[in-house]
Amino acid sequence: MFDSLHLFQVGELERPLVSNDVDLAQDQSNDLTRNYDLEGECHLNAALLRPPRTEGLVHKQRLSSASRRLALGDSVVGDVSDPLDGILVGQTLKRRVVTEHLVELQKHGRPANQSQNLRFGTENDRPQESVPNTDAISDQRSCLSLQVVSGPSCGLHCSVLSTSTARLPLTLGRVPPSYLLLKDYEVSGKHAMITWNLNKLRWELVDMGSLNGTLLNSRPINHPDPGSRLWGDPVELASGDTITVGTTSNIYVHISSHNERLVPFGVGMTSDPMSLRRGGKKLPMEDVCYYHWPLPGIYQFGVFGICDGHGGVVAAKSASKILPEMVATILADSVKRERVVSEQDASDVLRDAFSQTEASMNNYYEGCTATLLLVWADADENFFAQCANVGDSACFINMDGKQIKMTEDHKVTSCSERLRIEGIGEPLKDGETRLCGLNLARMLGDKFVKQQDSRFSSEPYISQVVHLKKSSGAFALLASDGLWDVVSFKKAVQLVVQTRERHPSETENLAEKIAEVMLDEARTQRTKDNTSIIFIDFDSISTVSSCKVRP
Repeated sequence: MFDSLHLFQVGELERPLVSNDVDLAQDQSNDLTRNYDLEGECHLNAALLRPPRTEGLVHKQRLSSASRRLALGDSVVGDVSDPLDGILVGQTLKRRVVTEHLVELQKHGRPANQSQNLRFGTENDRPQESVPNTDAISDQRSCLSLQVVSGPSCGLHCSVLSTSTARLPLTLGRVPPSYLLLKDYEVSGKHAMITWNLNKLRWELVDMGSLNGTLLNSRPINHPDPGSRLWGDPVELASGDTITVGTTSNIYVHISSHNERLVPFGVGMTSDPMSLRRGGKKLPMEDVCYYHWPLPGIYQFGVFGICDGHGGVVAAKSASKILPEMVATILADSVKRERVVSEQDASDVLRDAFSQTEASMNNYYEGCTATLLLVWADADENFFAQCANVGDSACFINMDGKQIKMTEDHKVTSCSERLRIEGIGEPLKDGETRLCGLNLARMLGDKFVKQQDSRFSSEPYISQVVHLKKSSGAFALLASDGLWDVVSFKKAVQLVVQTRERHPSETENLAEKIAEVMLDEARTQRTKDNTSIIFIDFDSISTVSSCKVRP
């Protein structure tokens, strides 16, 4: 993706083309920090979620050379012999030094209090330190994801694990070898660096003496004397933070604890903001796609989802954070979980999760579609899938050569929505294709228009349950309308079959390849909307990160 970048002479690597103006940088308004975290981290429900830090940043002393080398090393991970209440799922916890190794812990068990909300990547209520059981060693790690959400390189993203020593430290800059390469002339050649501090088990950001400075949640972290070109002090990063380099390039931070494990199927996920015309300016990215397999502490269940925002990305970020949390919280109840497995039906779980998500969201002037595919296994390792959706982000499953539609289109013009609205007693007029200017009649958020017009709804469509037969070639495809505007279900199946035939012996990355093929097809067909795709290949097995979120 960087082939089109201009080359610079060595002497220009450290010199941005725009001089620094600290006061200007500090006064920049940041649309991305108004009451929410991006990438599914909307924190309008304070009981569940933590807002971005806008004050109280602690400036730490710079690491010594020896400490930096230590921060790049591998970590040893252990389990705790006694479960701790209140541990937050996806949180990296601090542990004492045991036999000269630093230990990183992630809680896997179900909370003792079943009614407690399961949380993804929050930082409230940290447990106290305790000595872990080093007899049980597992492969757990922290994952840092960066997404450029504004500026010339908007849409660029990358992820790195804390144990990926070959890719750390991660540099942000204008020219290679910066890992996150920003095509922004206000950014220095080597602008900032992110490292994993193994001593403190956390990600840290440091300004590398850039001329235009670095902001974290609108606060400068560079050296007080920018002309000195001295490095700033390392500052801790948290999930939901926004890094600003230059004056327009904002980078959203997402941190989660990842457990790389053998997943019983292949997963490919990709997205692109797209542009209105070939070679034109990228559209604002309002899609969020994510998956969690398995759900924290609920090992036979996982979720895959897409939220397509309108009016902005805030509602989509919020829904993609809260919705899987609600599913996990409901399934943490063993009675409800066992009922799903025994009855082979999760309709009540999905309906309640959507209802609780809508109640938790506080988005009055923005909304989003929400499509969530719940997959689970029984004791005999039979897999089942059921989908719920509001809006027009569609999903289908292909099994034994037959397509099973798992979603319903909730555009105002669809027959099902016209019938539903007619049943309310306020039928649409002939030729009426929008309600309050929106082409969707069902969505999450948009509280203002829902108060004005009772025909809007957040009630999800619930699909049938599909038993995913082994060796049936089954796969599922979820995508936002950027794909479905230009690619039919039939064409999508053809692309899957063709890609499988071209790579008959490849299983590890085949799902990712197929997802990229779908995205390329949308580009070729010149889609004019954000496009996000999740492809699940139930006929393959691969090792992937247990969760992933991508705006």
